[in-house]
Amino acid sequence: MPMDEDARAMMEMLEKMVPLPTSGTDAGAYRAERIAELNAREIELIEVDRVETFSIPRGDGDVTVRLYRHGPGDAVRPTILYMHGGGFVTCSIETHDPYCRTLARETGLSILSIDYRLAPEDRHPAAFEDCRAVLEWAAGPSAAERGIDADRLIVAGDSAGGALAAALCLWARDNAGPAIVHQLLIYPVTNNDFTTASYRDNATGNYLTTESMRWFWEQYLGDADAEADQFAAPGKAADFSGLPSATVITAGYDPLRDDGGNYARELEKAGVPVEYRDFSGTFHGFAGMFMLQSARDALTFIKQRLGDVAGPR
Repeated sequence: MPMDEDARAMMEMLEKMVPLPTSGTDAGAYRAERIAELNAREIELIEVDRVETFSIPRGDGDVTVRLYRHGPGDAVRPTILYMHGGGFVTCSIETHDPYCRTLARETGLSILSIDYRLAPEDRHPAAFEDCRAVLEWAAGPSAAERGIDADRLIVAGDSAGGALAAALCLWARDNAGPAIVHQLLIYPVTNNDFTTASYRDNATGNYLTTESMRWFWEQYLGDADAEADQFAAPGKAADFSGLPSATVITAGYDPLRDDGGNYARELEKAGVPVEYRDFSGTFHGFAGMFMLQSARDALTFIKQRLGDVAGPR
């Protein structure tokens, strides 16, 4: 099907802004330009009842997180551990603040957004280790004091954040880690296989490109061993059984469409309850652009899915 008219107009506007990286792009310069561009957006601040930014110990340092809560009462409630996208190289809890506020307000769940370390300064497994530290903290008594229900933890992320969310589920299953009740994967990066149909069909011309994804992976992976690590590329896992139920969202005009679609099918084949929805008329990154009908539809779908998992508000 053709791209949605509103998505096409938005994509054409984005393509006039900071260009995506190509071979030889300096990561630090790209990150600075990209974050400055995102922070310059004129977005109306979505009010939520409580926002707290604090640090969680990591062992050899700290991880900054931001907790969002909306609605009455201080009782413990289901919590989404949210990992932002950005190709493992850019973005932060600041750039994804509007989306996390929206999730908190629309779902009534607590959102714990994670400011993990970025590549290439900190390559894999640094980002994964940061997210794992937050998951372990969220299952402990300190988190309960902040109203987080350790028995109803959900992991979620978009793009690179989707990879980290899926990796946490694999790690928790294999290491008797904290219980995760659901995984929400929004156009997740699950593999570095550039031969899929979606990488070929959407190599250029639809904002995110195959070349830029090659560049992001080069920044993220430190050595050849990391390429086969299921915690870097969850799609390379040998076993998908016993994982939490999943919601997987993809975009039709996205090189990563098959990353998400193939991952959903592997989960389903392994007996994991999964709902997969491809928004076929839009492009990578659409979910937080609420001027798009596809983004509003995706939010409705997410609210319904999380409501089924977490129970009534």
